[in-house]
Amino acid sequence: MPLILNIETATEVCSVALASEGKLISIRESHSGFAHSENITVFIDEVIKEAGTSLNALDAISVSKGPGSYTGLRIGVSTAKGLCFALDKPLIAVPTLQALTLGLINKFSIFNFQFSIIFCPILDARRMEVYCAVYDSELNEVEATSAKIIEESSFRNLLDSNTIYFFGSGAAKCKSIINHPNTIFIEDVFASASSMISLSEKLFNEKKFEDAAYFEPFYLKDFVAGASAKL
Repeated sequence: MPLILNIETATEVCSVALASEGKLISIRESHSGFAHSENITVFIDEVIKEAGTSLNALDAISVSKGPGSYTGLRIGVSTAKGLCFALDKPLIAVPTLQALTLGLINKFSIFNFQFSIIFCPILDARRMEVYCAVYDSELNEVEATSAKIIEESSFRNLLDSNTIYFFGSGAAKCKSIINHPNTIFIEDVFASASSMISLSEKLFNEKKFEDAAYFEPFYLKDFVAGASAKL
């Protein structure tokens, strides 16, 4: 009966969820943009207090490992690692795109029984580039996580024989480019720590922990700083 704190900061959403036995106990999240550094410790404190427990009672800390926002990932992972060191608890890393897909499947549970459907979570990157992967209804990886430049022919090999649900922060800019009768675009699907719960518990039960001293987020590509706004 592990008590796991789940942290999601890979996108513009800052989300913290406390779960036990795979069930949500308490959650806090904000969709107000990249204010993760301001919100994350407050959210952690609030979910712990709401549950009537303590940080020392945790069995593990789980963090969304990426890909996603460089700064968001760095904040989430740094916070999770700090807690692991301070509390002497194991660190669990959950793939961001897999958790995003599970959130969609849980929301529309009928998808679990339609095996011709596959899922493509998409996170916005720069210009026409996105971070994406493809999963089946059992969350098996059909295409590995990658950074793609979206073109009209993108995913054509899969679309010819499958219906693909596209969703996530990068899906909107792909909608006018990927023209195929087997495409379905779903709006308003956001990352959430609540979608990490069953994945983090599974990893905990399998004892698949990260080395907190050396773990780094899955940035997928090198960070490139933008030009300073100051003159």
